[in-house]
Amino acid sequence: MGNKKTEMKIYDAHGMTLMSVKRLERDGNDLVIRGKIFDAMPIAARLTPEDARAALRLLDLKTILFLITLLFRPASKKAGE
Repeated sequence: MGNKKTEMKIYDAHGMTLMSVKRLERDGNDLVIRGKIFDAMPIAARLTPEDARAALRLLDLKTILFLITLLFRPASKKAGE
């Protein structure tokens, strides 16, 4: 494997980057999400077990099935491409 840095990006409806996630790491029972908002402001967001369970309750069966297949789908075109 190369030395390429991996990062996850979250986009708005217009294809602009809202958040670049650089790392996901554990801190006790919490998940810490490190990255930048708008590619400028560093952030360390914390996801607690309670909030993770609340997020799961937001999902319906159709969305769960979509999430399972998401990893195997081709990349979407971003705005401006």
